[in-house]
Amino acid sequence: MAKFTLYLVRHGQTYYNVFNKLQGWSNSPLTQQGIDDAVATGKRLKDIKFKAAYCSDLTRAQKTMSLLFDQNETFNSITPIVSPFFREEFYGYFEGLNMDEVWYQAGAPHGAKTFAEIIDQYDMNVAKDFLKQADPFHMAENAEEYWHRLQQGLDLITSNPNVEDGDSVLLVSHGNTLLSLVDRFSQPGQFDLRTRPANGSITKLAVDGDQLTVTDYNK
Repeated sequence: MAKFTLYLVRHGQTYYNVFNKLQGWSNSPLTQQGIDDAVATGKRLKDIKFKAAYCSDLTRAQKTMSLLFDQNETFNSITPIVSPFFREEFYGYFEGLNMDEVWYQAGAPHGAKTFAEIIDQYDMNVAKDFLKQADPFHMAENAEEYWHRLQQGLDLITSNPNVEDGDSVLLVSHGNTLLSLVDRFSQPGQFDLRTRPANGSITKLAVDGDQLTVTDYNK
C-alpha cells in the first residue's frame, strides 16, 4: 500500500446550511455562495495533480466535485468514484429539522444541551449513539453503523492499486463526516471539534497503507 496525501473537501454551502437544518442523506441545492465556495476551493487546488478522486453520491457533493473539476486540468484523465459509502451521517427522523433543537433533544437527557457540550463531555461516537437513542424510529445511524459504512469507503481509497507513493487523492464529502474522520485520526485535543468545517474547506490526511493521520483541518 502507498503513502499519499488525502485531501478532504466539504461540499459548498446549501440552503439547509443557511437554514441550520440537518440534511444527512437529505439534499438541498447549493446556494450561489455554495457555488462560489466550490469554485474558490477548486482554484486553491488547481496546481495539484490528483491521481484519484472520490465523492459522496449525494447531489450537493457531486455538484461540488464537478465545480472543482472545472478548475483543474489534471482531472481530465480521472473518472471519480462516486459511492454512498462517503455519505453524511444518516439522521433518521431528524433529517431536515433544526440542528440546535435536534442536538438538544439528543444530548439534554445526558446533561449536554448542545452539540459542543456533547463533544466536550463525551465524543463524536457518543453523539451518534445519543441521536439514534433519541430518534423515535431508531433509524439514525449509531457509531457502529456509521463506521461500518464509512470504513468500506476508506478501504476503497487505501487499496487503490493505481495510487503510488507521493500521490494526491481527493475526497468530497460532508461536515459531520469530516469531523468524524478528524476525531478518529488525530491526537486528542489536537483540533477543536466544536468548530464545524467550513463549506469548501480543505482538510488533509497523510495516508500510509491503512494508517491515516490528520495533518491539517478546516483550512
